[in-house]
Amino acid sequence: MARAESGLAPQAEARQPARGRRGWRALAWAAAAFALALAAYAADVATHPIRLTMGWFDLNIYNHAGLIVRHAPDTLYTWHFLPGVQYLYTPFAALGFAVGSLLPWAVLKWLMTVVSLAAMVLTVWVTFGQLGWRGRDRAAAVLGVSAVALWTEPVLRSVQVGQIELVLMALIAWDLCQSDDGRWKGVGVGLAAGIKLVPLIFIPYLLLAGKRRQAAVATAVFAGTVVIGFAALPHDSVKWWLTGYFLHAGDFSNTSQGSLLNQSLLALVTRTPAGAGSVTVLWLLLAALLGCLGLASAALFARTGRPTAGWVTCAVTGVLISPISWDNHWVWIVPVFVLLADAGFRARGAARWGYWGFGAALAAVFADWPTHWTGRLAFVPHGLVGFDVRRHPMSEIFHLSGLQLVSWNFFVLGGLVMFAFMVGWAWLARRDRRGAAVT
Repeated sequence: MARAESGLAPQAEARQPARGRRGWRALAWAAAAFALALAAYAADVATHPIRLTMGWFDLNIYNHAGLIVRHAPDTLYTWHFLPGVQYLYTPFAALGFAVGSLLPWAVLKWLMTVVSLAAMVLTVWVTFGQLGWRGRDRAAAVLGVSAVALWTEPVLRSVQVGQIELVLMALIAWDLCQSDDGRWKGVGVGLAAGIKLVPLIFIPYLLLAGKRRQAAVATAVFAGTVVIGFAALPHDSVKWWLTGYFLHAGDFSNTSQGSLLNQSLLALVTRTPAGAGSVTVLWLLLAALLGCLGLASAALFARTGRPTAGWVTCAVTGVLISPISWDNHWVWIVPVFVLLADAGFRARGAARWGYWGFGAALAAVFADWPTHWTGRLAFVPHGLVGFDVRRHPMSEIFHLSGLQLVSWNFFVLGGLVMFAFMVGWAWLARRDRRGAAVT
């Protein structure tokens, strides 16, 4: 049988709850930590210029795209929000943004803030639920992990710019945490892919995991979003799907690829000396290797009774191999924290501290550290990415060295460590299953 102390046991039963005062004490401490994290961020917003702590830049683009759909739809993919800044999502997504644009801006921006934070907590809630947590223990764990997540740069950055990533993550997590007997499992993945193409990676994952019906549902729903887009916005849909615009929507120029905020495998390769030339072939080879390895590992998790680890591994793989993965796309560290917290509670001795130590190290890497601890800009969130940037022309991104090369790639390097950990975990689970079959 699988070793309980390894933290690799399948998710077959609910975790045994803590009893009496111990359970209530844990819940109280977790609630206090969550309240402190919320209060700290609220205080930061209240005591600094709003442009430094919020701004809603991405939401502004969504809102303007919605207005364009309502008033001048044929210009959706030629309009520029700012020089070089265009709308990059699907026509189907633009229809949703058109509905949002009916709200006053003052209402929309704060509604998006609340929805984003709620989506993050929902992701933690459904993930712990799939791992077998119930009742008071589940509430305490959700509040504790959510408190940690509220101190991370990807989560706060998503809230700050009004990015849709937290909402998409919650939609996908909710969908994949449903029972396999559920008739509509796969709908969330299909809808998310209809808004943003990166979630399409979950469809081959479902196929490899043996969940063919769920993969078919996701595919059908995604196809439905394309049809709806063509029916409502035919001109824009032709441009997006039939001219290849969707292949270039991320702006794959060297400047965009090497941008500090792009924390993908392609960006990592671009920022090396080899990036001064074309790195497309090298990136495609590396992305294909990581994609195959990540999907195989995710499927192994699912087939050995560990579906949560499966879809989380798939998500991390998707962020790594996507050509453009902005810093806020790394919100997928949130379910990684859940997995590590759960594994630590199920493990014993050194293994427990190993899981929690790894989680603490990831939290430190992805934390939204301030640039200043004193003065007018004290405690304005910034994060570790690019803490050693120094001012220089963008052309010099190909000549980074030493600490600067590391600091420009903190999130993607952290993601590669997570990826290696998940792949190793998956193959250990496969070995344990074979051992159990032999005995």
